[in-house]
Amino acid sequence: MSGNGNDLRTPMKRALGLGSAKDGTQHFIWQRVTAVATGLSGLWLLGMLLSLRTAEFAIIHGLVADPVNAAVLVVFLCGMFWHARLGLQVIIEDYIHTPMTALVAHLANLFICALAAVAGVLAVLRIALGS
Repeated sequence: MSGNGNDLRTPMKRALGLGSAKDGTQHFIWQRVTAVATGLSGLWLLGMLLSLRTAEFAIIHGLVADPVNAAVLVVFLCGMFWHARLGLQVIIEDYIHTPMTALVAHLANLFICALAAVAGVLAVLRIALGS
């Protein structure tokens, strides 16, 4: 295969035998899925927030406690932080070239996004379940 004109790998890739990691398509699809989920749920929440500009705390609390609104808010939080993690992962892979620094950045990205998502979901559940 490397002798014919159809091989598009660089000489370095041919020498090292490195090819595709077979992971880019899945990452691309998940980034689009989370973008759509965040966008649609974000529009719902934006409309809800704009209608509540002058509302009292009890009305806002009751609206967040509604199961449909709580579910949309949880979808928004999970989609937003998952999308953020995927985007930051690409930035880390593209711009951080020191292996140890990249490892620390990846772990910090995962930990901070997961922690923020869990904190947000627990806050919504606390309001929705009335505790």
